[in-house]
Amino acid sequence: MSEQSLSVESNANADAALPLSVVSDANADVALPVVYTPVSSTNASVSLANQALVVGQEFADVDTCRRTLKDTAIALHFEIRIVKSDRSRFIAKCSRDGCPWRVHVAKLPGLPTFTIRTLHSEHTCEGVQNLHHQQASVGWVAQSVEARIRDNPKYKPKEILQDIRDQHGIAVSYMQAWRGKERSMAALHGTYEEGFKLLPAYCEQIRKTNPGSIASVVATEQENSFQRLFVAYRAAIYGFVHACRPLLELDRVHLKGKYIGTLLCAAAVDADDHLFPLAIAVVDVESDENWMWFVSELRKLLGVNTDNMPRLTILSERTPGLVEAFETHFPNAFHGFCLRFVSENFRDTFKNSKLVNMFWSAAYALTTTEFESKISEMVQLSEDVLPWLHYFNPQLWAVTYFEGVRYGHFTLNFTELLYSWALEYHELPIVETMEHIRHQMASWFHQRLSVGMQLASILVPSAEKRISEAISDANCYKVLRANEVEFEIVSSERTNIVDIRIRICSCRRWQLYGLPCAHAAAALISCGQNAHLFAETCFTVHSYRETYSQMIHPIPDKRLWREPGEGVQVDVTIRPPKTRRPPGRPKKKVLRLESLKRPKRVVQCGRCHMLGHSQKKCTLPM
Repeated sequence: MSEQSLSVESNANADAALPLSVVSDANADVALPVVYTPVSSTNASVSLANQALVVGQEFADVDTCRRTLKDTAIALHFEIRIVKSDRSRFIAKCSRDGCPWRVHVAKLPGLPTFTIRTLHSEHTCEGVQNLHHQQASVGWVAQSVEARIRDNPKYKPKEILQDIRDQHGIAVSYMQAWRGKERSMAALHGTYEEGFKLLPAYCEQIRKTNPGSIASVVATEQENSFQRLFVAYRAAIYGFVHACRPLLELDRVHLKGKYIGTLLCAAAVDADDHLFPLAIAVVDVESDENWMWFVSELRKLLGVNTDNMPRLTILSERTPGLVEAFETHFPNAFHGFCLRFVSENFRDTFKNSKLVNMFWSAAYALTTTEFESKISEMVQLSEDVLPWLHYFNPQLWAVTYFEGVRYGHFTLNFTELLYSWALEYHELPIVETMEHIRHQMASWFHQRLSVGMQLASILVPSAEKRISEAISDANCYKVLRANEVEFEIVSSERTNIVDIRIRICSCRRWQLYGLPCAHAAAALISCGQNAHLFAETCFTVHSYRETYSQMIHPIPDKRLWREPGEGVQVDVTIRPPKTRRPPGRPKKKVLRLESLKRPKRVVQCGRCHMLGHSQKKCTLPM
């Protein structure tokens, strides 16, 4: 059966449009509604009133007419066969031999409107006796689910199957449901191919509506096949340079659309520990060459601003391509491993839960003595730990050795965000995907700025909470003042040295997290200082507001985009990349988020130094 037309006796092309016709019938001068219930029909819930056909009934166009006839046939459980069809008329009858049901529809002169001229409404056949229906084509499925898909792009083929059976009493195949959804998505959002063609105009719209933003698309030289897209909004660039901590996380996620591809992202962290996407790219494949290009674009994005910023700290999985890229374009940056990535490799290598727990103790050790002690215990269980440490140099991940400042962020915290984007938007064309990401970023900017304007404290809520905990824990210590800026903080376990001028503590937490630790809080309180004023600037409410002070402006609907202006090649048509999704049933789930195996935050007591509880809940006697 055709996806767009009804069954045709002449076996016409299944994709051909159906012109309608007019036939005069003197015997059909009475308008009769279709009233037909198959003998064995059990779908009594179908409303026949909504499916009634009458002589003189008009349809806005041929598609509406075709749709109405299909709906009627499906609702009343009979199948239609087209007898004759040309530009101005069509004749359809019941597909069962001997059944008198027949309808003549004609196009009105000079108008696109069609009307029912004659109708024989009586059925003598038993109709369709099973759940399968000839008129339930892919096109019909697409139109049936369009409204639902507009509201919920995650509408699954299995759900489509069940809803069609519940609502219409018929069964369609999984592939019909899947193709119907694909066709409906194309009608709502355009095709994948159209998305690639729109990229040059889309980049121009970003630069036009958001001056100072960077948006570029790169295609192969010979065939103009899509290769790379890079987008960074001026609002995000300004927020990172002027207010965020100098920390960048880089990660990627593989897309599972028709032409697959990889989404690359560089994200920062704002004052209140929210993710802050700085730059987003889509590339045809993940490769060392594409990572080198992405990092070079990051360098151009930051430009002279990096000279006025502290040295950047980079967190990633340190693939060979990324290592080479940062050594080339950010030679002075501290480039460390994502601690989750290292821990997963350790776990998969040794498959020993006791060793894994010891690994985390070593990773979070604050001094070299503690770290070496834990490593010695690990080596006693397995001597293979030593060669593993040569491969994963502790200077690139261990808290005690890593030279960069991570502000407590030891893992890639936006991996789940990337996978959620990939899961939610991978069925959309590339322009629609980027627009959904822009919408989410614009919403974050608006909401977080509104929250920031209502804050009356010195620091953002998350920093305020940590400072309050440090002040509470400070009561456990005895403070000895050496001079104006140096203090000894004495407890039953150890003594720590605090210098409030250069903002360091011998426990190293102040330096690692950017917020006064309990020892620093004790020293500051003893000399009448406000501990909140000794936090890093990036944790202040002022910085939080400054981060979101710029706006990501909206982009007009693509139907309003004009031809590219001066300096834009109007003769360039971006074609889809050569990479395509392999054949077979499409896999709708890119990755289950629970499979990310993200480790829980390891809490270490500042008094007994054991894992699993804080100093406040420590049971060790004072």
